[in-house]
Amino acid sequence: MPILGSVNRRVVEDSARTALAAVGSFLVARLLRMPEAYWAAITTIIVMQSTLGAALTVSWQRFAGTVLGAATGALLSNYFHYSLAAFGGGLFLLGLLSALLRLGTAYRFAGVTLAITMLIARDRPAWVVAEHRFIEVSTGIAAGLAVTALWPLRERKVAEKT
Repeated sequence: MPILGSVNRRVVEDSARTALAAVGSFLVARLLRMPEAYWAAITTIIVMQSTLGAALTVSWQRFAGTVLGAATGALLSNYFHYSLAAFGGGLFLLGLLSALLRLGTAYRFAGVTLAITMLIARDRPAWVVAEHRFIEVSTGIAAGLAVTALWPLRERKVAEKT
């Protein structure tokens, strides 16, 4: 039966789960003294799914992409600093590597991490930025998976479908 007009119980429950997980991951990242703790919350929102199986799939893609993008960004930034040509070349190589490793959509996450690592001028070495990004994203993935596993969405009843 709909709650609040067209919003049903499943939507309310999913919204509560997502909000709890995102806030929790942000707080954990802050406890870890991550300078951009908001990436933990963003990642949690991305990986939250209705079932653990679905969450594991998107979490693996996010994790693999972040590892590839952070490593590539740290390496390229070390040698080429904030070079747009190096960024473009790195993005191209990440696409090829992701295809060779059959990582699917991980390429998009790798590209985002590469861009954050290489294109934003910072006062810290690129490897530190890459390490922080990895920790922030991993925290968000862990929170999303934990909440999805501990608080799975209930299957919709036939009455709720109508």
